[in-house]
Amino acid sequence: MPELKTLGLFLITAVAEIVGCYLPYLWLREAKSVWLLLPGALSLALFAWLLSLHPTAAGRVYAAYGGVYICVAILWLWAVDGIRPTVWDVVGSGVALLGMAIIMFAPRSS
Repeated sequence: MPELKTLGLFLITAVAEIVGCYLPYLWLREAKSVWLLLPGALSLALFAWLLSLHPTAAGRVYAAYGGVYICVAILWLWAVDGIRPTVWDVVGSGVALLGMAIIMFAPRSS
């Protein structure tokens, strides 16, 4: 099932991007160790590499990935920040995922 593989790859990619941004945030805003920048940079490098694994055009991948990123960011809000998503967060995430599915899985002529 290529759709599940694509979605799984997007999920892993989103976590890598969020971790890569969250660790520098902790250093900048929460006065945590500067050493968090190293795993943050590695996580962002992993993020870029993961995006390159998709077999379709880069622009399409970036556009569709944004929908999954939104959903994972809302889950991060709940799991890491301890803030329960509102119904509007959930609805917005659903709309974003629908957009991702349309962009990535719509039939295309060759």
